[in-house]
Amino acid sequence: MALRLVNVNFKARDDAALGRFWAAALGWGLSSEGPGVTNVEPHDFRWPAPEAVCVDVVKVPDPETVRYRVHVDLATTSADHQKELVAHLLELGATPADVGQGDVPWTVLADPEGNVFCVLEPREIYRDTGPIAALVVDCADPRALARFWDEALDWTLHEVTDDRAVLRSAQGVGPYLELIRRTGPTSAPSRAHLDVMPYRGDDQETEAARLQALGATTADVGQGDTPWKVLADPEGNQFCILGTPR
Repeated sequence: MALRLVNVNFKARDDAALGRFWAAALGWGLSSEGPGVTNVEPHDFRWPAPEAVCVDVVKVPDPETVRYRVHVDLATTSADHQKELVAHLLELGATPADVGQGDVPWTVLADPEGNVFCVLEPREIYRDTGPIAALVVDCADPRALARFWDEALDWTLHEVTDDRAVLRSAQGVGPYLELIRRTGPTSAPSRAHLDVMPYRGDDQETEAARLQALGATTADVGQGDTPWKVLADPEGNQFCILGTPR
């Protein structure tokens, strides 16, 4: 048994407006599964598939009182492309952000609701990821957290050091999942989180129990009675196990 990583989920005051930003930023399309939820995914894409991790934007009453432990890195193909993409994103409503990055070759921005993300300089490793190069999760111990996510997902672990761990779909497509060592508190809920899903024929309850045996814990973020299960990984990063698609 294993889970697949299907979405990065952003909390928002206005899901439709933020969804429009990310659709324009990524060159993807928009849909909605219901009030307060905006889905952003590639055109002509049959979700879920390993070629892309999609963006879900969910309306919540107060998305601001949180810490940013999960963010998105965007890929570029050249220095000119990076410059053009940053200009395009600023026109769409992004703003420059200072997270203490100093003098780095990538550009740090915030979307219109304050979610921080990076526009990377061109890197060969991201040449075939699509517009999202990586989903980045802050952690204190990349080696330990990599052991959890390597067991949780059907992804391949490519690199592990004291400072970072890198995973990618076993099919060698789509973005990377990068666990990056950072210091600081991890108790507050994150403004963004990952959504995972069992394969058809696997059971959500069984998968939740399996992940808890690996070190995950149940989490209450005010979700109430929902068809998904909210857990936290061993470092407290919340994530959701969605129901198996019909």
